[in-house]
Amino acid sequence: MKFQGTEAYVATEDLTVAVNAAVTLERPLLVKGEPGTGKTELARQVAAALGLRMIEWNIKSTTRAQQGLYEYDAVSRLRDSQLGDARVNDVKNYIRKGKLWEAFDADERVVLLIDEVDKADIEFPNDLLQELDRMEFFVYETGETIRARRRPIVIITSNNEKELPDAFLRRCFFHYIRFPDEETMRRIVEVHHPGIKEKLLTTALTQFYEVRETPGLKKKPSTSEVLDWLKLLLAEDLSPEDLKRDGANALPKLHGALLKNEQDVHLFERLAFMARGQRG
Repeated sequence: MKFQGTEAYVATEDLTVAVNAAVTLERPLLVKGEPGTGKTELARQVAAALGLRMIEWNIKSTTRAQQGLYEYDAVSRLRDSQLGDARVNDVKNYIRKGKLWEAFDADERVVLLIDEVDKADIEFPNDLLQELDRMEFFVYETGETIRARRRPIVIITSNNEKELPDAFLRRCFFHYIRFPDEETMRRIVEVHHPGIKEKLLTTALTQFYEVRETPGLKKKPSTSEVLDWLKLLLAEDLSPEDLKRDGANALPKLHGALLKNEQDVHLFERLAFMARGQRG
């Protein structure tokens, strides 16, 4: 089972090496990179390429590690006991399986995505160390040990919002998805917008990278945002000439697809004002 990318996902050589190394080592693959660089989509494409089912666990700030294993609903059991419900005699009726249990319980090998692990509490990764390492956990309410029938391919994503514990990092194979250079970006665009005119693409990408490299930008536009922007340019049937910016208007056409906060919009407005002042 080797991952080589898919028709719908342009994977660089170092990324395919990282995926296959993690699979060979049977270690979780920890993928970092700025938002919009395709970390979550990578897990979906690995599953598609290898013909495996994917189980997705989206992490939030309130997510606890225990929820990935199981949750015991003691309140419902107490209520049912007061109502004389026969279900109370079997504690399993009140145990809700989490995403790890679902992955461990699968008859076939699956891809388990733990998405945006850095959103949770700092102790969250440490609380999963043993379960991800040994591929098993203990259910105290029933006295049973749940072991993975087939070791899942675990892909963990992080937006680098906070540092992850060293003990957790030691157990992972690490890969940082660098922002695509222009050649790689052209390949990505061809997948999503096949046949786009060369001159329009060159003009748009030149402008896009200029925007990304503008000093003082609070949020740099990502891969997903340039794809949205190009989709709008094509829908509006804009020409390369239509994209030209002058000192009076430093903002790109349809800039709302690229700039996602008022500080960055004001930054380009100030740049235009300064340019007009210099000409004057």
